[in-house]
Amino acid sequence: MAARDETCINTLRILSAEAVQQARSGHPGMPMGAAGMAYILWTRFLRHDPRDPLWPDRDRFVLSAGHGSMLLYSLLHLSGYELDLGELRRFRQWGSRTPGHPEFRLTPGVEVTTGPLGQGFAHAVGMALAERFLASQFNRPGHTIVDHDTYVIAGDGDMMEGVTQEAASLAGHLQLGRLIVLYDDNQITIEGPTSLAFSDDTPARFAALGWHVQTADGADLEGLAEALEAARAETVRPSLIQVRTHIGHGSPNRQDTAKAHGEPLGEEELAATKAALGWPAEPPWHVPAEARAVFAAAGERGTAAHDAWRQRLEAYGEAFPAELARWRRWQAGELPAGWREELATLAAPEQPAATRVVSGQALNLLSGALGNLVGGSADLGPSNNTVLHDQGAFRPGEVTGPNLHFGVREHAMGAAVNGLALHGGVRPYCGTFLTFSDYMRPAIRLAAMMELPVIYVFTHDSIGLGEDGPTHQPIEHLATLRALPGLTVIRPADARETREAWEVAVTCDHPVALVLTRQKLAPLPRTRLQLNAVCGAQSPRAGSSIEGPAVARGAYIFSAEADTSKGQPAVILIASGSELALCLEAQAQLESMRISTRVVSMPSWELFEAQSEAYRQAVLPPLCTARLAVEAALPLGWERYVGPAGATLGMTRFGASAPATQLFAKFGFMADEIATRARRLLNSGVTVDSGA
Repeated sequence: MAARDETCINTLRILSAEAVQQARSGHPGMPMGAAGMAYILWTRFLRHDPRDPLWPDRDRFVLSAGHGSMLLYSLLHLSGYELDLGELRRFRQWGSRTPGHPEFRLTPGVEVTTGPLGQGFAHAVGMALAERFLASQFNRPGHTIVDHDTYVIAGDGDMMEGVTQEAASLAGHLQLGRLIVLYDDNQITIEGPTSLAFSDDTPARFAALGWHVQTADGADLEGLAEALEAARAETVRPSLIQVRTHIGHGSPNRQDTAKAHGEPLGEEELAATKAALGWPAEPPWHVPAEARAVFAAAGERGTAAHDAWRQRLEAYGEAFPAELARWRRWQAGELPAGWREELATLAAPEQPAATRVVSGQALNLLSGALGNLVGGSADLGPSNNTVLHDQGAFRPGEVTGPNLHFGVREHAMGAAVNGLALHGGVRPYCGTFLTFSDYMRPAIRLAAMMELPVIYVFTHDSIGLGEDGPTHQPIEHLATLRALPGLTVIRPADARETREAWEVAVTCDHPVALVLTRQKLAPLPRTRLQLNAVCGAQSPRAGSSIEGPAVARGAYIFSAEADTSKGQPAVILIASGSELALCLEAQAQLESMRISTRVVSMPSWELFEAQSEAYRQAVLPPLCTARLAVEAALPLGWERYVGPAGATLGMTRFGASAPATQLFAKFGFMADEIATRARRLLNSGVTVDSGA
């Protein structure tokens, strides 16, 4: 190994070890062991521009083994990104740009939030999918503007996680030849050697999945370079390079031990490591000028590559001006003129229709208008209604259109659509049954954390799916999705609300979950608009809103009380989705008994919470405490809207196998039961002011 290379690699090792030691927490072993492969990748192969971390045609780098974050921070610092040495010294501290695991949007050059093992690998598959789709859309003979690779460093833990297997299977099938994974095979996990629980022949497994597989020695830099060259030359199959490394490399007493994984070396061992690597004991945080020069030169080559790409883009625009305008709009995430008008052509059905069916119609209209909607379903496209009709799809080795067949791989699908969003230029969506959102929860959580504009289409939303029984009937899933900060959940009640839900979803800059029915729902009447006189400028009028679709308000008065002279009803019925129709029937019963009743549609808690206090109080007057929420799901959380004097009709047990109408009756989701419970609230004497 050349002295210059050794100096650069040891710089990465010592910076990482010193930062972990100063923080008194972290993972020094992985950065020390993987420093050699990272050095070769970043200085000889990775095409990136530290001056513009968001260059669209840059290579993507994903540190799937996110616990080794100091390796990435050291690389970014040395390469010239906006991450000074002071930030490395504040590793894992409040307000720093160097958190314990890499976080997207926080640190320049970090492409994805990683840490949950396997997720980075699977997100990278989505990035590679986006590259292939955009290349198919924009590249022309003699004019190539999309031409980059996605690189991953993954560890033993990544290889054990099930999401990696799903994602690797999908990538192999689709022949994502621009995806290259360096597998840091240090054979150590927290509990000890990987042999305690892991004896896979990983290269054979990946070869069976259709990957191009090589092995390399982490200490053989030229061998690593040759393997990376071969991986880049393989344009059909994705590539895995299994690199044998030593965790905690250079530490006399910690190398190849589990203690090197997640503990600081300790002051004495850090000093011993410096001595073993021929590193000066003082000063701390020493960065040799030679190392800075090597990484700076690599960054300058990336800047030059970026400049050359800009020239190609300019030539592309001269030859294809309309395509360049489309490219810029997609990259900026802008919506085209006229898309709302296109969506508005979706006529409300005159006959009962499942909201999943209306959703599919809206999706296809939007696809034609936007052009860059990309996605699919976990083998449930015809049922989720997520197929884009008369358009092509991703196929092995080619992309003829935006349809993605994920197969029965919800874990990988959730992560891959995140990767599509992270890459930029496309607007991703995916679909499955609501009950299987459990399989996607880690990826949904990351999407919310990263504020990614992903749209989830979750169908078969309640016991209303019927005969498939309790395994497929989601009970607690709405509550778990609503528990995620940053995720907007929308459960529309009919065709009109479904169309409006899509209108909201494509304008959001964060993830949105659409929750839709299998069973058909009748079109709901919107006739009572007299509330304007009561609420004045803040009027949450039935079936409308002050600005934009009613669904955008999260909740609104769907059917006002007959007597608005008192300014508020005696009782309020609140519902989402299919249960809204039942509340309307109950309202008719209650009004016939001279009980002033308001029905509120609340498709989205999150959107409602974003409204002004005045609006929220106009919809749910504080003095009307007789409130009943109706939702065929776990009641958890509804107490914030019904209050201590209100009640919720929900599901507190798993469902059963029977026709949907029978299930709704057996579990009390009937107009008579709703009306009875509402009267019970009024008769309890707890209501402060019934308004009657």
